[in-house]
Amino acid sequence: MQTQPILVVGANGKTGSRVVARLEDKGIAVRRGSRNADIPFDWETPTTWEPALSGVSKAYVTYFPDLAFPGAVEKLEAFTKVARTTGLEHIVLLSGRGEHFASIGEEVVRNSGLPFTIVRAAWFAQNFSEGYLRDPILGGVLPMPGGDIVEPIIDIDDIADVVVAALTEEGHLGERYEVTGPRLMTFAEMAHVLATTLGRHIQHIPISFEEFHANVAASGDDFVADVFTQIARETLDGRNAYVADGVERALGRKPRDFVKFASAAAAQGVWATAA
Repeated sequence: MQTQPILVVGANGKTGSRVVARLEDKGIAVRRGSRNADIPFDWETPTTWEPALSGVSKAYVTYFPDLAFPGAVEKLEAFTKVARTTGLEHIVLLSGRGEHFASIGEEVVRNSGLPFTIVRAAWFAQNFSEGYLRDPILGGVLPMPGGDIVEPIIDIDDIADVVVAALTEEGHLGERYEVTGPRLMTFAEMAHVLATTLGRHIQHIPISFEEFHANVAASGDDFVADVFTQIARETLDGRNAYVADGVERALGRKPRDFVKFASAAAAQGVWATAA
């Protein structure tokens, strides 16, 4: 029986918030890892790490906004050393498929001496409903680079289910689950699904990586745009154009299709406001 709380680093994020909700639904105590939590956690303030880890048995770790950010891998390595001193029994790391620095982060966790599970994820479907692409979709366009590249985009609810299984069930230690959706899709096909679901015109607009950078910078800042554009250049080149079996191996079921994601998000009203 799980008696000690589970630390969720990035508890307010897309995956973290879902993991928190699922753990609490199971009656498991959660320590929220965020700057404003009762016991704060801040990647930029290492003195917060030990108090946040003290007394917890397991941890789900995400690095915001991405492991590709300068200094992220070094901070992750320092974090694992602190986690060993506090007696952490299991770390579940969220990683990104096809990303150089994410792979380095995975090796840091593998070599940390901590029992681990790695969840290596494809592009998030929720980027269309909760992220920087929501407003363009409200305006009837899906502007993405990569041309006709195909991506097995994943519903974050599947990621959360895999993470919670790893944290609460036997048999997941030492595993690396590469989690994707059930099929390959172009961004044009994704736009068509969204248009059909919403009953409005939504068109994929192929853009350059420079234009992608400008769009991200407009909704954030140049530094964030630099890193996200680097990730896009790295991952939207065909290297990830295959479906992996991580969801099925971890959960014993198929991942959710993009159509199901779009229908659920539409029912929640996430695209109800006209641009």
